[in-house]
Amino acid sequence: MRFLLRRLLRALLMLLGVSLLCFAFTQMAPGSFFDEMRLNPQISPETIATLRAHYGLNRPVPIRYAHWMLSLAKGDFGYSIAYNSPVGPLLWTRAKNTLLLTATATILTWLIAVPLGVWSASSRRRLADRFIGASSSLMISVPEIVVAVALLAVAVRWRLVLVGGMVSLGFDDLSLWGKVRDLFLHMLLPISILLLGGIGVVERHVRASVSEILDTPYMNAARSLGIGRMRLLFRHALPVAANPVISLFGFFLAGLLGASLLVEVVTGWPGLGPLILEATLSRDLYVVIAATMLSAILMIAGNFLADLLLIASDPRIRDGEAHAQ
Repeated sequence: MRFLLRRLLRALLMLLGVSLLCFAFTQMAPGSFFDEMRLNPQISPETIATLRAHYGLNRPVPIRYAHWMLSLAKGDFGYSIAYNSPVGPLLWTRAKNTLLLTATATILTWLIAVPLGVWSASSRRRLADRFIGASSSLMISVPEIVVAVALLAVAVRWRLVLVGGMVSLGFDDLSLWGKVRDLFLHMLLPISILLLGGIGVVERHVRASVSEILDTPYMNAARSLGIGRMRLLFRHALPVAANPVISLFGFFLAGLLGASLLVEVVTGWPGLGPLILEATLSRDLYVVIAATMLSAILMIAGNFLADLLLIASDPRIRDGEAHAQ
């Protein structure tokens, strides 16, 4: 329990630090939402000053930060000048789309990469291991933006999947199966891009962890007892090798979330990525701050989930907590 409390306290302090840095950096950024209005001769400086006062932009930065923290506690995340509405409802709509994409890609990546890593570790220096290793290295080395543009060009050229948006026009008129199919065809391209970027990373870590376990004396003893290969790998080797792989989960989720924001912009998926880009270009600072904070919350939640999995899988952590108490 103390282990979890320490991690939770560290996560809260990290979120506080992220909020301070994010708010400070956005306030120091050049320009503001009202810069283009100054170029319009029909809008007087007094009108612009009145608008700045209305949105509280004429207050000192510490006062603005305190007001923003109060709105954060209420779930509003500040007020969007461009959309003329609280950021919270706007943010949650886009966040659900990003979570759908990220969660699906995470589940599929680990379902594919873990068996591949175990197979590669059990087939060391064979053709299968070399092929999987070369494929993983290629997937790791190619940037997501290159993969995204290449797959987007192929999808548009051959019309293999639906490109742009999340659903088609007339989605509400489709049957249940039609809606599922339409959503699947729209998700296929961004999911494929994220899979190609994530499978290689997870597979390499799983292979390294399982390979190290397979060389230990107790695994040789298990082989001498006549335990079958599949049972040896998935019942004995993989659980022992799980700790380094579980520790990777939090970092993997952070990287996948960052990649998904880029993929959303390229493929037109209506998630946090396009929202952050639009808010940055229009200097809608509170939307940028809120989206960054939400991304940090998701990343820290992923690391906290990895800590829970470590406690569940490793008795030494639980025993250490019991002895500490």
